[in-house]
Amino acid sequence: MSFVQLEGERISLIPLELEHVDSLFQCSQSPLIWENLPTKIQNLNEMQTFIHTAILGREHGDEFPYAVFDKTLNRMVGMTRYLRISSVHKNLNIGWTWYSPEVWRTAVNSECKYLLLKYAFEEWNAVRVEIITTTTHRRSQKAIERLGAKKEGILRKKYNGLDYVIYSVIDEDWYDVKNRLESFLKPPIA
Repeated sequence: MSFVQLEGERISLIPLELEHVDSLFQCSQSPLIWENLPTKIQNLNEMQTFIHTAILGREHGDEFPYAVFDKTLNRMVGMTRYLRISSVHKNLNIGWTWYSPEVWRTAVNSECKYLLLKYAFEEWNAVRVEIITTTTHRRSQKAIERLGAKKEGILRKKYNGLDYVIYSVIDEDWYDVKNRLESFLKPPIA
């Protein structure tokens, strides 16, 4: 099955293209975004290389990267992707997610993860989705735990010599995680 553009109430997950370089570079200027990530994007050329590498991963079938478009702000606000896609084992990772600080603590991340998980479990028929973050990235860990993903442990020196915390959602968890995320995304009762 191929991956497609995903539409939510507030965000669109748009398949990543080189034409997104400028808009993604513009929303990536805060050094706070990169302080706990293994890569630092500091100029337009680095963003172009970052996006080009992600697109090559898609062409090889290893990943599917998205630009995150915020319909409320009417602009790109970050990136995310499916990684380490295994059609044989029906599992994948969600990762390399970053957002402009202006959308931190908004519905953007909850809706992004909802759309990605829903597509993975209900369309692609995944049995396992992993979400991994560095051990130093407490904000990311809290956001992943808030989704209802289960913490499995720490992978020492997994990528770039860094330690990572691994979380998962399996097919048996999806119904509860889905209900949890949908409750976060419901408009408040007036």
